[in-house]
Amino acid sequence: MVERMVGKQAPRFEMDAVMPNKEFGKVSLEEIMKEDKWTVLFFYPMDFTFVCPTEITAMSDRYDEFEDLDAEVIGVSTDTIHTHKAWINTSRDDNGLGDLEYPLAADTNHAVSKEYGVLIEDEGVALRGLFIINPEGELQYQTVFHNNIGRDVDETLRVLQALQTGGLCPANWKPGQETL
Repeated sequence: MVERMVGKQAPRFEMDAVMPNKEFGKVSLEEIMKEDKWTVLFFYPMDFTFVCPTEITAMSDRYDEFEDLDAEVIGVSTDTIHTHKAWINTSRDDNGLGDLEYPLAADTNHAVSKEYGVLIEDEGVALRGLFIINPEGELQYQTVFHNNIGRDVDETLRVLQALQTGGLCPANWKPGQETL
């Protein structure tokens, strides 16, 4: 039986990552919380694939909008930091990522993917899970997609803004509109 996660404390994590400056570092939910920021954590199946770079680069291209909303973005797959770095060092024209504005984390032991309920265990890869965590560490939003479908950055930003209103947002609510 699947356990509900939304409305509960998000599983804490610390993972090795390739940082925006292309150096190796660590990402940690606790550190983001200490900065009083929101976390947009998204999982993708694997590096050097076809749908994944479209999502990863689209999130990076809009990173300043997340930053304006006091949100940190972290991309995660079960690949290594070395594979991440090779993909980042590959140009977008060659199915690579090029420069990114946020870290790509490596969940090589699959622990974080498993805790967030997105691991396809027999394949060792994650589904396309997206989680929005408030600065207090509470999981506010979760969605999981089939690996053939890319996510919508506009919708991710809309949901983040809706959560940040603290109000009741009706269907099709857009930033700037009244809440209920």
